[in-house]
Amino acid sequence: MTRFRPCIDLHASQVKQIIGGSLGQQISDLKTNHVSKLPATYFAKLYKDHGLAGAHVIMLGPGNEEAAQVALEVWPGGLQIGGGINNKNAARWIEQGAEKVIVTSYLFEDAKFSMDHLNAVLGALGNDTNKLVIDLSCRRQHDKWIVAMNKWQKLTDVEINEGRLRRIIPNQIDAYIALPESIKMLEPHCSEFLIHAADNEGLQRGIDEELVEKLGCWCSIPVTYAGGGKSIDDLEKVKKLSGGKVDLTIGSALDIFGGQGVKFIDCVEWNRRQKA
Repeated sequence: MTRFRPCIDLHASQVKQIIGGSLGQQISDLKTNHVSKLPATYFAKLYKDHGLAGAHVIMLGPGNEEAAQVALEVWPGGLQIGGGINNKNAARWIEQGAEKVIVTSYLFEDAKFSMDHLNAVLGALGNDTNKLVIDLSCRRQHDKWIVAMNKWQKLTDVEINEGRLRRIIPNQIDAYIALPESIKMLEPHCSEFLIHAADNEGLQRGIDEELVEKLGCWCSIPVTYAGGGKSIDDLEKVKKLSGGKVDLTIGSALDIFGGQGVKFIDCVEWNRRQKA
């Protein structure tokens, strides 16, 4: 059943709500909706106190490891960690208290999907798929969703469409080579998917309803959608569109992040009603 999944987005060791499309290499390009005066540990305790398991901590660039680690210490086994995860550090983050690690850019080599890299991460985790979340965050290109890496700034050769990951032929917009890899193929290698609609992230202009509906059809394991949530009604909308199969992260619109569209306690109550 659809749940509210909270987040802790870390940038330069601070908890921030960022407009996703602005997260580039230049600090001057960064557009933020909110910079919290409170540390990551405050939010970790808040989520723990309300039993919001499955919250994700995302390290947006370097300099966030210490803030992430102390957040995990507040709630060992309760938070997922993402951002810069690879085969060399995945096990360490689990040892430091993460429930699961979220892998994104490492799955791609020169912006091309690498099954070898996926297997390497799994190997580092003792081939325990329950400890791995695959991030297929994407940017919309016309009527297609293209998986994006490196803080959502670089498009990969992978399209999410019709339940398949299809490799794009460079310089041929409408030409594809069908890959054996698909969402259904990836599901045995992980326990969840996390998908940010990067073009919607932080804008509070509404969710990508078509993508949410597709994810509900394609995925048989838990999947969390993030991007554009602006009101408590979006939880009901995601539930209806996905048949209750997709969870929703709301960030910038939340009052705890300076937003005015959604009260955090209302999201907590939503989750409680779903369990009733």
